[in-house]
Amino acid sequence: MPLPSSRVVMIGKPGCHLCDQARSVIERVVAETGDSFEEVFLDSDPAFVRYTEEIPVTFVDGRQHDYWRVDEGRLRTALGR
Repeated sequence: MPLPSSRVVMIGKPGCHLCDQARSVIERVVAETGDSFEEVFLDSDPAFVRYTEEIPVTFVDGRQHDYWRVDEGRLRTALGR
């Protein structure tokens, strides 16, 4: 399964505290920028298993952007805002 077409995509899993923190940062930034965000879960596709040790993993425009933590300033820069 390919990544969703949203501008920002996060691969995570339920019960992951780092995922909760990353989601909060991403949601705050995209609420201000108007960019799309979608979260997919590690177990939704066997291809995502390669990210098991790096979750949450974030992608911007289909390219890997960060893992473990999302830096708000860096995400804003990547989104061109």
